[in-house]
Amino acid sequence: MAGNYKIRTDLALETTERFTEENVEVRGVEIQENYDEEKDIKTTTVRITTENGARTMGRPQGTYITIEAPGLSVHDEDYHREISGEIARHLRKLLHLEKEQSILVVGLGNSAITADSLGPHVVENLNITRHMIREYGLQSFGKEKMHRTSGIIPGVMAQTGMETSEIIQGIVAETKPDVVIAIDALAARSTRRLNRTIQITDTGINPGSGVGNHRTGLTEENLQVKVIGIGVPTVVDAATIVHDSMAHLLEALDETEQKEFLEEMIAPNLHTMFVTPKDVDETIKYLSFTISEGLNIAFEEADE
Repeated sequence: MAGNYKIRTDLALETTERFTEENVEVRGVEIQENYDEEKDIKTTTVRITTENGARTMGRPQGTYITIEAPGLSVHDEDYHREISGEIARHLRKLLHLEKEQSILVVGLGNSAITADSLGPHVVENLNITRHMIREYGLQSFGKEKMHRTSGIIPGVMAQTGMETSEIIQGIVAETKPDVVIAIDALAARSTRRLNRTIQITDTGINPGSGVGNHRTGLTEENLQVKVIGIGVPTVVDAATIVHDSMAHLLEALDETEQKEFLEEMIAPNLHTMFVTPKDVDETIKYLSFTISEGLNIAFEEADE
């Protein structure tokens, strides 16, 4: 990164990588990595534990779990089943699902725009149980304990004229869930992470953040219930691609020369452009199914 040029990313992992590249140690940030060679899955947990860490990272204090799986971009049911299991495992830890809970899943995004339709598709594939339990009781499922799941696809402001947070606040006030899980498409700084990475965080989520259109956040502070954010980077800033393609050339320049070169080469209109892989429509279908299956597995039943 040079001068005032800022690379947009929603992934906490990529922010920590930037500090590593610049040899900057961030106090109040803990990083733990785990690589499963057999499954080819790398999991990185970033914990922001202090106000200093939050200011430096530009993110709220909390836990950010990043699952990197190259096979996510390939339609392999067995591999995606492994990822669903990983999602369920992390959710059980974050939500303490040994206790019966009421869970509202929010599918953020615009279903009419493929790269932004991850959230709506996840909700469409969910096993929704709240209405059945309210109507027929747990006996209809043959269980003594079970999580009550509900889902909503609130759309975007251009469709509804309302802030997503306003819609969700109203639903939360009426249905009183124990936890909200918000699903959204994100932006990455690296093309290799597009559609191959899942971020799970207990800090909530900002609708529209993937394309720099930040709305009021869905957070515990705003909703007064615990909020989990789950996202997959489906787009990358076009200016980032230009920056990365010139990385080797930039290394030969000093900081002032880098700044001048980037300002000349990266046109302002590039900062409003986003790029997504050409097969994103097919990829979103099985990515959304993978995430919904992870949620279904996690919520299958409350332990005795």
